[in-house]
Amino acid sequence: MAELTMSALAAGLASKNRITAEDVVTLRREVLGDGVVTRGEAEALFALDATAKEKCAQWPDFLIEAVTDFIVHQEKPAGYISQDNADWLVRAISRDGMVNSRTELELLVHVLEKAKSSPNGLCAYALEQVAHAVIDGKGSLMHDGKLVAGLIAKAEVELLRRILYAHGGDGNIAITRAEAEMLFKINERTAAADNDPSWNDLFVKAIANFVMCSAGYEAPMRDVALRRDSFFEQAEPEIGSFFGRMVSGGLAGIMEAYRAPGDIESAWESKNKAAEALARRAETIDGSEAKWLAERIGRDQPLRENERALLTLIKHVSPEIHPVLKPLIDRVA
Repeated sequence: MAELTMSALAAGLASKNRITAEDVVTLRREVLGDGVVTRGEAEALFALDATAKEKCAQWPDFLIEAVTDFIVHQEKPAGYISQDNADWLVRAISRDGMVNSRTELELLVHVLEKAKSSPNGLCAYALEQVAHAVIDGKGSLMHDGKLVAGLIAKAEVELLRRILYAHGGDGNIAITRAEAEMLFKINERTAAADNDPSWNDLFVKAIANFVMCSAGYEAPMRDVALRRDSFFEQAEPEIGSFFGRMVSGGLAGIMEAYRAPGDIESAWESKNKAAEALARRAETIDGSEAKWLAERIGRDQPLRENERALLTLIKHVSPEIHPVLKPLIDRVA
C-alpha cells in the first residue's frame, strides 16, 4: 500500500476516535494485501492504537500481526531482528521504561517468539516488564487489576517461560547471565509471598541451565530444559524431598535434559563430550560464576527452598566444588 493512502486512511480513522471490526478488515486489506509492511505503516498503526478510545476485539490481533511482520520478516535477513529495529520497537511501545499496554506487551513477546534471533537486550527488556509488575506493581500487566504486587502467580510464570523460550533461537540455547540475574531479582523480592509452585520449577531449571552450561555441560534446547511436563521420572532418594516438591520429577530428569539422544552414535559422541567436559572441569563452575552465585544466595539469611534445591543440584553434578561455593554447599549437606 502506498504511504499516502495509508496516511489518509489513518487520519480518517483517528478523526472518529474509534476502530471497528469493519475498519480492521479495511486496514488488513490495505496493509497486508501487498505482502509488505513498511515502517511508516507500522508507525501509523501505533498512532491509531494510541489515539483511538474505542477498539474492537479484532484490533489487538491485527496490530500484533502487522507490526511483527514488519519487525521480523521485512528487514533482511528475514527472521533476524536488527538492533535498530529492536530499539525502534522499544521506543514505539513504551514510555519511561515501561510498556504502555497489554497489547503492546503481547506484541513484544510475539516478536521474540517469531524471530530466529534477536538482540539480548530485547529479551531482557521483556523480562524487566514482568519484574516491574511482580515486584513493584507497575506497568501494563497491572491494568486489569488481577496481579498482586510482591507475588508471582501462574500467569506471570508462564509469561516468563514464554519469553525465555522465545529467546532460545540461534546462538541463545543456554540461559544468559542477564536473564539469570533478572530471575534472581524476582526470586528475592517475592520470597515472602505465597508464590505459585510453578515459579520454583522455572527458577531452579533456568538457573541450573545457566550454572551447568558454565560448568561445561552441553546446553539442551530451552524448551527441553525449561518445559513444564513431567518428563522427569524420579529424584535421587536423598534429595527427593527438595526436587519432588519443586521440580517435575527431580534431579534425574534435569540431568536427562543434558544427555544426547539414545542411538549408538550419539551415545559415543555423548561419552566423548563428557570426557572432554570432565577434563575441563577442574574449575567446575569458574571463579566468576561461583562468585556471582554466592553473592545471590544466602545473603545472611536462611536459604530459600528453591535456593536449597539449586545448591543440592550443584552438589550432586559437580565433581569438584569451587571454594567460594563450599560454605553454601555445606549448608545443604
